[in-house]
Amino acid sequence: MRVLSVASECAPLVKTGGLADVAGALPAALRAEAVEMRTILPGYPAVMAALAADAVQVMTEHDLFGGPARVLAGQAAGLDLFVIDAPHLYRREGSIYLGPDGQDWPDNPERFAALSLVAARIGTEGVTLGGQLWQPQILHCHDWQAGFVPDYLAQAGGDCATVLTIHNIAFQGLTGHHMIEPLRLPRSRFHAEGFEYYGKLSALKAGLMRADRLTTVSPTYAAELMRSEFGMGLDGVMRARRRDLSGILNGIDETAWNPANDPHVPEGYRHPAGKIPNRDALRAEMGLPDSAGPLCCVVSRLTEQKGLDLLLEALPTLLDRGGQLALLGSGDKALEQAFRDAAREDGVAVRIGYDEALSHRLIAGADAILVPSRFEPCGLTQLYGLRYGTIPVVALTGGLADTVINASPAALDRGVATGIQFHPVAADPLAVALDRLCDLYAQPDIWAQMQANAMRQPVGWASSARAYAALYRDAIATA
Repeated sequence: MRVLSVASECAPLVKTGGLADVAGALPAALRAEAVEMRTILPGYPAVMAALAADAVQVMTEHDLFGGPARVLAGQAAGLDLFVIDAPHLYRREGSIYLGPDGQDWPDNPERFAALSLVAARIGTEGVTLGGQLWQPQILHCHDWQAGFVPDYLAQAGGDCATVLTIHNIAFQGLTGHHMIEPLRLPRSRFHAEGFEYYGKLSALKAGLMRADRLTTVSPTYAAELMRSEFGMGLDGVMRARRRDLSGILNGIDETAWNPANDPHVPEGYRHPAGKIPNRDALRAEMGLPDSAGPLCCVVSRLTEQKGLDLLLEALPTLLDRGGQLALLGSGDKALEQAFRDAAREDGVAVRIGYDEALSHRLIAGADAILVPSRFEPCGLTQLYGLRYGTIPVVALTGGLADTVINASPAALDRGVATGIQFHPVAADPLAVALDRLCDLYAQPDIWAQMQANAMRQPVGWASSARAYAALYRDAIATA
């Protein structure tokens, strides 16, 4: 099968979140399923710099929302790419979504409509590669930035199948209805069964209404999206399309995240017999004293979604039991300051910012990783924790519910527990979970069994790749 993945970001070339990890991992994972996936990306400076020198021009656009553009076919970071070289849209330093003032680029609607329009054109016409026509059978669209692909495809008369993956329904690509004509969309679709959303134009809703198949990144999140508290105003759309919706878990890069041979972790952190040297090295690096309780880590954006305000409330429970916290993250300025203030207490160390190497050392050295998210489509940090035998303490939501086996009495009796879940998502239940964590940590035999279970848990892409390939086959057969 030939699949074109339409994404606004793709690891390791450009990344702000989990969408990039999925877009970067799927092509290699799908090769085993006889799927040839190419990825189309905007020509941001980082992408253009990484593109191989032998990239070839395969398409041109005289006027792509305000200027000329060309499409280059080439390789970078082991990925087969189409890159939209449109300097008037993408040649900007800094964030791919935000301007220097921290606000969305005002022309984001045009920037990502351009991505969708070019992808639809490739789906309709194909491109010539090495003297042969390459035309996808599937356009796999990621989030709102690719939401207009099905509409542009229909306008062009294309007949390839479309799949839209929702990575986070909170981001919907909203703009004023005055943009319908400038974005080259039919005003006849501006209604409740089209891309109208409370008087605005929604790129995500456009894709949700018209793509042949919908997916999201965990089975539980797929079910949650049909409820008003999770659907962000689109729960009715999700209920209407429930038969076309699948939840397919994300995986992680098991080469990059390998406790036996982690390039970001110095030799002092690696120890096949257990975590003691890793934990000692991490405490020394973070300036934490020895302690009898578990060393917990957080690697996260500091936002309300991630529930880290709840952790601040519950933190005394952990510290009173001799536990510790090492946190790496950035985001909401009030939360950043609150954690800086918390670091004045013994047993708390905080680094504001992002450091890829430190994130690996935190997960390699900590006893537990805390993920108290209010909602979490899939989550990756709990998967990294499982891989390293770092016990996840997670809210019972989304992919956290699907990937962690709670240490209930039944699961402990059967010897299958891999972590601790709490519900409802509030400070008091989190405090109870932290108490439970300390109780289990104080029982070495049970704790060692949980660590072993966690490290045996499949966290790669193999089963998810099989699910995507089956979905593609079904979409092609029924499109």
